[in-house]
Amino acid sequence: MNEALTITTERVDDIPLLLAQMQRMDLARLLDAHFVMLATLDPLGLPLVTEVLSGERADDPLYLPAITRVRACLNRTGLLYVGDVKMSALGTRASIQAAGDFYLCPLSTLQVSAQRLAQQVAVLRFRRQPLLTVDRTGADGQTHCIACGYQDSEVITAQVEGGSSTWTERRLLVRSQAAARAAETALRARLGQAQAALRELLVRRQGKPVLAERAAVEQAVADTLVQFRVEGLLRVTVSEQVTEQRVRAYRERPATVRTQSRFTISSQMDPEALTSAIEQLGWRVYATNQVADGLSLAQAVEAYRDEYLVERNFGRLKGHPLSLSPMYVERDDHATGLVRLLSLALRVLTRLQFVVRRHLAQEGASLAGLYAGNPKRATTHPTTERLLEAFQEMTLTLVIEPHQTRRHVTALSPLQQRVLALLEFTPTIYTKLCGDSSEPP
Repeated sequence: MNEALTITTERVDDIPLLLAQMQRMDLARLLDAHFVMLATLDPLGLPLVTEVLSGERADDPLYLPAITRVRACLNRTGLLYVGDVKMSALGTRASIQAAGDFYLCPLSTLQVSAQRLAQQVAVLRFRRQPLLTVDRTGADGQTHCIACGYQDSEVITAQVEGGSSTWTERRLLVRSQAAARAAETALRARLGQAQAALRELLVRRQGKPVLAERAAVEQAVADTLVQFRVEGLLRVTVSEQVTEQRVRAYRERPATVRTQSRFTISSQMDPEALTSAIEQLGWRVYATNQVADGLSLAQAVEAYRDEYLVERNFGRLKGHPLSLSPMYVERDDHATGLVRLLSLALRVLTRLQFVVRRHLAQEGASLAGLYAGNPKRATTHPTTERLLEAFQEMTLTLVIEPHQTRRHVTALSPLQQRVLALLEFTPTIYTKLCGDSSEPP
């Protein structure tokens, strides 16, 4: 599969929440009006492009300038750009296609509605098109199906600079098993809530209007089904019992018969409709211009799920160890400069982590001793933060004499030596600090 480039944007709205004793109003006003945009090279996870943009802009037009910068940085085409739904704008996809690159992104419900998606899935099932599965081996060593789906294609025509472009776009109709289970749980919960609400419609309470007309009861039932989004899934029956009561004549008022209606509501789930609705849960459409031999459905699912690398970078920027907390920042260019400075540190953290994990994977080994209080716990995916914590107890002592300076550095532990070896460093970068010198360090 091609190298993948993940591009996403994220608002930094929650950064002011990290400022415990700062100027909350000024910083909130300044940072809420900005975006931070990262373009990250997978599987390294290395940020290639960092943009700090004003927040009044729409996200869609921001992708192409970032992609242009990436091309200038790498000086090559044929990359796979993986983005979120905001990258799925037709103009963005057309420009990537025209430049000889590839894209992978989900389509929004405006581009492919839920009804249209359900129809496409039904058509592909009717054609008996093979259902492709995406399997993953879990920590228990067992293989689990995480997603399944169908492949389809559609001819796309769009305007690009210099004319129109036409190409065949693959449509990947993917059903995430985890998303489907979560959606089914939520649907069944809404059904239970809707049935409970229906039972409460006719219960008399103080201040609650009494539904005395059948039309009012049926309208309340319809509104309840819409409120809980369970239309067509419940069979609701409104029963009416009419009672007559004779009223005696009184003075000039003649005797009459008064009628009173009493309503009851019963509901049952429609099994067939519920089964059909559950089968439509968890589906999403992804678009790509890469051929199946270069990007299978399973590879596409894995590539899109690897966007957590970008989220991890955002987490590092806004949390520890970089702690994007702009003290005394009063100008836009100061905020931009701070983000760019910390993005350099982010590149260092990412690079160190990748090098260690790559060596561990090549050796088929794991690294123990990084977890405080649990020295035997081992990991094959250590973070840079934990690797650096292993060096917290290093101390360099300087003894300054009239004619020389003596140095002493804490001896390296076996864990520290192992980390240095995985980072392709030699212990001499520390031991050379111990030599006597007539010059200040």
